[in-house]
Amino acid sequence: MEFSEEVLVALRQIIHATALHSKYLVKRFGLTGPQLLILSRLSHKELKSVGEIAREVSLSQATVTDILDRIELRGLVSRKRSSEDKRRTTVKLTEKGVDLLRNKPSLLQEQFLNRFSALDEWEQTAILSSLQRVGTMMKADVITAPPVLDTGPIPKADEEDERFPRIAKDNDVEAEKTV
Repeated sequence: MEFSEEVLVALRQIIHATALHSKYLVKRFGLTGPQLLILSRLSHKELKSVGEIAREVSLSQATVTDILDRIELRGLVSRKRSSEDKRRTTVKLTEKGVDLLRNKPSLLQEQFLNRFSALDEWEQTAILSSLQRVGTMMKADVITAPPVLDTGPIPKADEEDERFPRIAKDNDVEAEKTV
C-alpha cells in the first residue's frame, strides 16, 4: 500500500472506532458520549450552572441545554432555578444518575487523553501538527468542533455545505453502509 492509502485507512479506522464506540454507548447505556461526558462532569461538584457545564465540556450553552433536556427526562439530573437570579439554573445529578455513573465505561476520549498524555511532548506536538495538516488538506480546518469524540449527526444531502459539495452525499452513503 502507498503512504497515501495507509493514511486514508488510518483516518477511516479512527472514524469507524469513534462510530462504534458511540453505538456501543447508546446500545449499552442509552446515552451518547456528550451526555455521558456531561453526567461525568456533574459528578465532580454538587451544583453547576448550565454555563459552567458548557465551558467545561466545550459545547455551546444551547447544546448543553438540549442534552440536559434529554437526560432530565430520563431522571438522571435535576435542574433548579436560582431564587436570587431567575436566569440562572443549577443542575445536579439524581441518585439514578449517580448509579448510572458507577457502571459507566470510560469514554473514548478519556482513553485517548490518558494515552496521549503519556507520550513525550515532542511526539504530542508531531501528532498535533500532522492532524492539523490533514484537517487543512480535507478543508476541515474551517469547521468548529469541540474536543468531544462523538460522531454526531451526519448532514443530509439537502443540508450540504458549499465548502463540501459532495461530502454530505458521500457521508450519507457511508452511513447507510455502516448501519
